Amino acid sequence: MVQIFLDTASLPEIEEFVRWGIVDGVTTNQKIFLSEGGVDFKQRVLDICDLVNGPISVETTKSTVPDLVAEGKDYASWHKNVVVKVAMYGDGRGLEVVSRLTSAGIKTNMTVMMSYNQLVLAAKAGATYVSLFYNRSKEAGENPLQIIKDYVAIAKEFGLKGRLIVGSIRTPEDVAVSMAAGAHILTVPTKILRQMPQNKRSDETIAEFDKAWQDFLAIKKQ
Repeated sequence: MVQIFLDTASLPEIEEFVRWGIVDGVTTNQKIFLSEGGVDFKQRVLDICDLVNGPISVETTKSTVPDLVAEGKDYASWHKNVVVKVAMYGDGRGLEVVSRLTSAGIKTNMTVMMSYNQLVLAAKAGATYVSLFYNRSKEAGENPLQIIKDYVAIAKEFGLKGRLIVGSIRTPEDVAVSMAAGAHILTVPTKILRQMPQNKRSDETIAEFDKAWQDFLAIKKQ
């Protein structure tokens, strides 16, 4: 079954959607933490791990291979559910970092990917998760729906273990078409997730049924 990860570092938001019973994990990045203000980074990650018993992606911030590897190992030591996010750098250093972290038994999420080639390389390097940025990929002239279908097909055929996360989600329709294309995981901003249960016709039908029930109760009182 497709999984849903929350794209947030807000504890109230995570608590809200955990109550819905639909949260399988959480993804974070530098922009998400910026929106949280001056929180203690490590403590917030640990607080998220306490709320969600699933993968919690935490993105590396260094620039050299040794520093990225060291940072990733530090993150992984914080909690068993931490997944280290590593960017797909154009010079291949991210792939080296993922390979080294994987060899050390650390779960990784290779991120900011726009193309099919990037996803396949990340999976071959050993990434636990490979993240396609849906709308940014589209803006780069790619066809993200075809990329999703092609990656899922080759992963199944050749046993690539990297599970496909689709992010850069901007509408509920993005979620729907990505699911239908075969994405393993959707990482969804909370403002989009709140829209997903909504349908005008559902609201009208509920109101119709509520009125019918009140009419039924009124008959019983007669």
